[in-house]
Amino acid sequence: MYQQENIKPYGKSGEKGKLVEKMFDNIADHYDFLNHGLSWNIDKGWRRKAIKRLERFHPQVILDIATGTGDFAMLAARTLHPKQVIGADISEGMMAVGKKKVAEANLQDIVTFQKEDSLNMSFADNSFDAVTVAFGIRNFQDLDKGLREICRVLKPNGHLVIIELTTPISFPMRQLFKLYSHTFLPAYAHLISKDKSAYQYLTATIEAFPHGEQLMGILQKAGFKETAFKRMTFGICTLCVATK
Repeated sequence: MYQQENIKPYGKSGEKGKLVEKMFDNIADHYDFLNHGLSWNIDKGWRRKAIKRLERFHPQVILDIATGTGDFAMLAARTLHPKQVIGADISEGMMAVGKKKVAEANLQDIVTFQKEDSLNMSFADNSFDAVTVAFGIRNFQDLDKGLREICRVLKPNGHLVIIELTTPISFPMRQLFKLYSHTFLPAYAHLISKDKSAYQYLTATIEAFPHGEQLMGILQKAGFKETAFKRMTFGICTLCVATK
């Protein structure tokens, strides 16, 4: 078990997946504003760089896990021009916001949403050309099982792209990020969403999540090959790519 798997929203006991679902349902209406605001819109650039990694493979059927309000799924549809993108999430509240955005963007023929447990998905083996996960993999209740599920639903030689918030490893960014994440981030989140606990959970899971070389080993153990990672914006975000 990895350290972040023991960290649960609201500090409550019980199944982490159910608590994560409740948390995201609670903040769904404010999530986009908070997410972009807290990163000063840098997260949009991280997403673009991640999707660019898939361009040369021309994936036609894509699964976006922990899709939330659908930003990554919509970007994949616009950039990669696939036949289908399925956004999967446990939070109906987040996906409800995503469905409105997809309809407004006239992407509903390409991007659809489906409630799924990332640890036990309903999709058949070898279903997708590519799988993407943006800022959601650290919420997995069982990281090893979740990555094995992703590997299962990917086609042979299919590609996984992950972007995740991580703790910078170098001075002074490590210290500055800790100060920011423990002071400004929860205070701003509480002001906008009235759910300070959700963003305290965010900070705790970022600090606990395994990244860099350790995450590469976890991906390989789950069945992936040709794994690689790149730290972005001084290590605040990490981009990971892997092939089945």
